[in-house]
Amino acid sequence: MGKGIQSLEQAYEILFVGILIVLAVLVVLCLVRAIIGPRIADRIVAVNMMGTMVIVIIAVLALMMGEGYLVDICIIYALISFLAVIVLTKVYMGVYAEKKDAEAKAQKGEHNGSN
Repeated sequence: MGKGIQSLEQAYEILFVGILIVLAVLVVLCLVRAIIGPRIADRIVAVNMMGTMVIVIIAVLALMMGEGYLVDICIIYALISFLAVIVLTKVYMGVYAEKKDAEAKAQKGEHNGSN
């Protein structure tokens, strides 16, 4: 019976390591997307995805190591990641609104100048 439990624990460890490797590769791919863009929205979504995957990595490590405090860190990181994405979105929307206003004023100036 003890031999079966040891092999099951070993299988879980192999599974967890495999999950961590896949998540690490996905984080790198999201980092590439965040760098090359092409739009700001793509970059914001990539940063959000990276934060989510880091949260999952911390949760898997908490399971592997049997450390309960890592779950608390995971929750705190989720809150910080959420707030960071909200701030980035607000900044982006502010820049987008200013750009739209500038374009509208430029078009209005063209129409007044041609009359």
